[in-house]
Amino acid sequence: MTNPSFFKSGLAIALFSVLTLAACSQGGEVPAGHSSADRDAGHTSSSAGLPAGNVAAGEKLASVKGKATGQSCVDCHGAEGNAPIDPTYPKLAGQYHDYIAHSLQMYRDGDREHALMSSQAKDLNDQQIADLSAYFGSREKGQLRDLHGIH
Repeated sequence: MTNPSFFKSGLAIALFSVLTLAACSQGGEVPAGHSSADRDAGHTSSSAGLPAGNVAAGEKLASVKGKATGQSCVDCHGAEGNAPIDPTYPKLAGQYHDYIAHSLQMYRDGDREHALMSSQAKDLNDQQIADLSAYFGSREKGQLRDLHGIH
């Protein structure tokens, strides 16, 4: 004879296990979303809502030392964003310009936190973010790598 309460508890445990495994299989990766400024302005598409970027202006800006850290983009991410000084720093060269733009906006707005990047991005205006994104997005990609789980 089968005990119905035992069957129900076993089914509940199995269902919980399946749901937990499904949630964990996502790897905890959450793509960068829109910054609070974008959300407030009603931006919901993949566009970062920025003016057109200028590659030449972005190239110059990538070498300018930031006030907050005394570092430039290329000091940490390497020449053309393709040779980071630390294995945990991402390669920016060839990355989607919208992804770079959203990331910089989120660091600037406090929606994404990083000890260096938050202070580095806080003084960037929309045009500077667009220019940096255009520059790094236009570079030869080299070998992008997945940084998930590197820590």
